[in-house]
Amino acid sequence: MLTIENYTKHYNGVLALQIPQLALPKGIFWIKGQNGSGKTTLFKSIAGLLPYEGSIQLEQGFSGKTQPQAYRMLINFGEAEPVFPDFLTAKDLVNFIAITKKASPAQKEKLINTLGITDFYHKPCGTYSSGMLKKLSLALAFLGNPALIILDEPLITLDDQTVQKVYTLINEYYASGVGFLLSSHQNFGFSSLAIQATYVVSQQTIHLQHEL
Repeated sequence: MLTIENYTKHYNGVLALQIPQLALPKGIFWIKGQNGSGKTTLFKSIAGLLPYEGSIQLEQGFSGKTQPQAYRMLINFGEAEPVFPDFLTAKDLVNFIAITKKASPAQKEKLINTLGITDFYHKPCGTYSSGMLKKLSLALAFLGNPALIILDEPLITLDDQTVQKVYTLINEYYASGVGFLLSSHQNFGFSSLAIQATYVVSQQTIHLQHEL
């Protein structure tokens, strides 16, 4: 699914994270770590949102450095604390990402309904609660035909019913061949998700904690 080699990320000359080599097969993986350990830095690097040194490549052969457009079409990212322009509506953002990611109208409608966005679909983002922003962010993360979906803290601010819907979406997409990288300070429902293994980010590196 994903191969990382000789990866390093510095901030103002200070090493934030390094990964000599990591190869992940297709699956659902839980990336754990304390606040500030580098989880979000890793996720944003893989998603193509941060510059870095080294190589990150998808199994399809695309590199974020040499083929950024094709690479980004295959990776979707949902942020832990999403921020959107106050004046845009959920409809504006969903339609824009749907066009960019070549999502079908049927997929768009399913995500809107499944995640309960219909009630605030036409309202500006500046009026949203944190839960509404999270639901919108998750809907955007599932749009299109990605090979890999990265979800940073996908469960925060969500009610129990929506959490179960997120689990269902993850399993449906995984069954169709999509891989996942997840992070959460909350425990995932292991009976609900087919998580293959847990990796821990600590001491500026990443290692396998245990297989599940």
